[in-house]
Amino acid sequence: MIPLLLAAAAVVNPSAPNPMITGSVRHQSVAPARVGCPDLVTPDALVCRALDAQRAGNDQVAAQSFEEAAKASSEKDPKTARMYAAAGNLWIAANQPGKAAADLDKALALPGLEAQQRGEAFLDRARAAEAQNDLATARARLNDAGATISSDPFYWYFSASLAMRERDPITARSSIDKALGLAPSDPAILFEAGHVADFTGDDNSARSYWMRAAAADPNGPVGKAAAKAVEMLGVTPTVKTDVPPAKAR
Repeated sequence: MIPLLLAAAAVVNPSAPNPMITGSVRHQSVAPARVGCPDLVTPDALVCRALDAQRAGNDQVAAQSFEEAAKASSEKDPKTARMYAAAGNLWIAANQPGKAAADLDKALALPGLEAQQRGEAFLDRARAAEAQNDLATARARLNDAGATISSDPFYWYFSASLAMRERDPITARSSIDKALGLAPSDPAILFEAGHVADFTGDDNSARSYWMRAAAADPNGPVGKAAAKAVEMLGVTPTVKTDVPPAKAR
């Protein structure tokens, strides 16, 4: 997978590290820390500030800075689409799906996103739509993403989660099975598999998946939530985690 933050980081550091997925988190590598950012209002300076804010965990400031960098750039520059996409990804992390949707729509309308980057932008657009309770748009954009990132377990994880909201047990089951096939020991995917089993009325499988998730992440938030879900079996669990992007993504 080619994380969108990595693509944007290349604006200020072409030798940024390779993308990676760490555990159950869609981890987006960013450029190494720099000693201060230029006190200028230029795309490069704004991207530098965005990356500093992202490292500090301030997703809202990071998203705003990427958005401002994109607005200060030419729409003909391929990097502009990547900056809008990175802004959208971080707006999701900042719980502002409306702003995410707007920036992702701009990114997808411009040239510059390569195949996997475009797929990830479609996936983020689906996530933004789902957060706005627009399930039809979420499924449509997810289908668009599948053309290039169907090998990403998070793609199928999100498809399963969305299918449960759509009250579609067949799609939920087939999607989580594909996620498990790609990442069989990921605790977040095991946890979601438990939710799908619970959703389809298979208590034994739900218990098994949640116990496996708890064992895979005994001290982490997913493992603790899974252990709690086992205790609550027989009552629809209310504790649920998402696999963030940021990606974040």
